[in-house]
Amino acid sequence: MTVETKLALSVEEVRSFSQSNGEPAAFADFRATALEKAAELALPTPDKTNITKWNFTEFPVHTVESAPFSSLEELPEEVKALIDIEGQENLYIQRNNTPAFIKVSEELVNKGVLFTDIQTAIREHADLVEKYFMTTAVKVDEHKLAAYHAALVNGGVFVYVPRNVIIEAPLQVVFLNDNEEASLFNHVLVVAEESSAVTYVETYVSTIDESKGQANIIAEVIAKDNAQVTYGAVDVLAKGFTTYVNRRANVARDAKIDWALGLMNDSNTISENITHLVGDGSAADTKTVVVGRGEQKQNFTTEVRHWGKNSDGQILKHGVMKDAAQSIFNGIGKIEHGATKANAEQESRVLMLSEKARGDANPILLIDEDDVTAGHAASVGRVDPTQLYYLMSRGISKAEAERLVIHGFLAPVVTNLPIEGVKKQLTEVIERKVR
Repeated sequence: MTVETKLALSVEEVRSFSQSNGEPAAFADFRATALEKAAELALPTPDKTNITKWNFTEFPVHTVESAPFSSLEELPEEVKALIDIEGQENLYIQRNNTPAFIKVSEELVNKGVLFTDIQTAIREHADLVEKYFMTTAVKVDEHKLAAYHAALVNGGVFVYVPRNVIIEAPLQVVFLNDNEEASLFNHVLVVAEESSAVTYVETYVSTIDESKGQANIIAEVIAKDNAQVTYGAVDVLAKGFTTYVNRRANVARDAKIDWALGLMNDSNTISENITHLVGDGSAADTKTVVVGRGEQKQNFTTEVRHWGKNSDGQILKHGVMKDAAQSIFNGIGKIEHGATKANAEQESRVLMLSEKARGDANPILLIDEDDVTAGHAASVGRVDPTQLYYLMSRGISKAEAERLVIHGFLAPVVTNLPIEGVKKQLTEVIERKVR
């Protein structure tokens, strides 16, 4: 289907942006072609959410210039709280669209690990980026938002882990949004070669009350044979964004990815988290928590697609809705023909804290193979009065009892985040949003 859309930037402006960043001519061509596709492709069609009238294409400016940080002491307190100032050896901070701070240990450099901003990677590691950038996990021509992202990428991170390299300490990334006109077209590309291991944790933090921009974010994880990747994320973007987030992985033989996602945006949000278990013995464990409030409209799709034999996919999603927030939770386990002995399991639970809040959990199993195991569980309801009564009978107030129940409900993801400051931040965000 062809849908003509007026876009915020022209092909000439996109080429000019590419040139000003010193990108190779091939990447400028890639951007220009993507923009032409974006003008014609249709929007994605998330199940049970009509986004045809959402504004995904208009914004004040494509890129804002922000001052970098000469030291971590200059960081705002909200960001300082996330970081072990003394102990965090590998850290990247992006301020709006500007690479603002980076620190990489000598050990990682000596092992051949690349941990840098995406613009530097496009300039200095063009062959590697070109090989994986929207060629395997996410394709440019999937829909309008993917193509628009490819054309307008203005931030993000590149991680490359060579074969047999085990990174013990997490790589930490903070995307700070402190300018109301900034739009975030961030691209994260993580490539883990054979028998490597890496933990990557990113946090989106808005210190403004309301944004005028767009957030169109794509993350791609390529896990080669026997690689182990842990990907943690906490998103806390301001009201006003129209947010599209697509985090996707391609997992090879005997490789595994663990997702731990805390999705706490105050904006209207479409979120996709899709894992392709391509290799035999591949595995994915996906844990997601969501809190919606105000009049937010959100759609969260988590999918694990099994292509390899003996692949294992686990999905756990817990959401809390309050005020007049509306959220759709789609959980999809898809077992393709030939994926014998695959196992697809999922659980989606939604807790509603007010009469006007709406949550819809949709567990979906699509199975094209006989010799497999699969199961799902879903529930939508209010706080269990029995649990409240039990706590209140021990002298705890109703408000405190409800708070404890909610924290217990969301604990499976919070406890799985590997950086203490990020874990504490997510706990505080939950506390603030359900208060």
